[in-house]
Amino acid sequence: MNPLKHVAIIMDGNGRWGLKYKNSRNAGHKAGLETVETVIKETIKNKINFLTLFAFSTENWKRPKKEINYLFNLLENFLINRIEELHKNNIKLKILGSKKFSPKLNKLLNYSEKKTSKNNKLQINLALNYGSKLELINAFKKIFSSNKKINEKNIEKYLQTKDIPDPDILIRTGNTKRLSNFLLWQLAYTEIFFEKKLWPAFTKKDFKRIIKEYKDIKRNFGKI
Repeated sequence: MNPLKHVAIIMDGNGRWGLKYKNSRNAGHKAGLETVETVIKETIKNKINFLTLFAFSTENWKRPKKEINYLFNLLENFLINRIEELHKNNIKLKILGSKKFSPKLNKLLNYSEKKTSKNNKLQINLALNYGSKLELINAFKKIFSSNKKINEKNIEKYLQTKDIPDPDILIRTGNTKRLSNFLLWQLAYTEIFFEKKLWPAFTKKDFKRIIKEYKDIKRNFGKI
């Protein structure tokens, strides 16, 4: 049975779900937040140490400004209303990506990270304004500036995930089979599960099924 320390998720399909069932992409984003809370609870129940959620990519700035503003307002409200509960439950929040948001949101993100920095039951890595190609470019720049050798150890040292184990599982909902510039280095040996369901329709039962399937996989890591 495979050990499971880290689950990463590309939460795809909020907008499509919202248009199909509520005639509003924003309604889909709001419903997707409920799924996030369900998955967090199941992650804790299964004693998984790390959960990485792809919330907003460097490419998502191309979306309509109205939708982007709604997403960030949703995140602001979540942090204002739930960060104390996350802290009480011994959950650590870490942001992956560049904090190039409004002063209010940046302040909330910094406060949330600092507030929960010593917690150790579960670490939630929230990928915001994150792109894996940019992360790798920045890592190489830091290696060059420090006159160090280019090798796996040094590359990983300068990634934003330097103290985080690589994901054991990647889940992507929304019936789309691509990585979308997410954790390209870290996913080298990750078991990938592409799900047809849109993110708001993803359930506790779906999550538990994937965990069960993962634990029965024979992982060789290049060996026989």
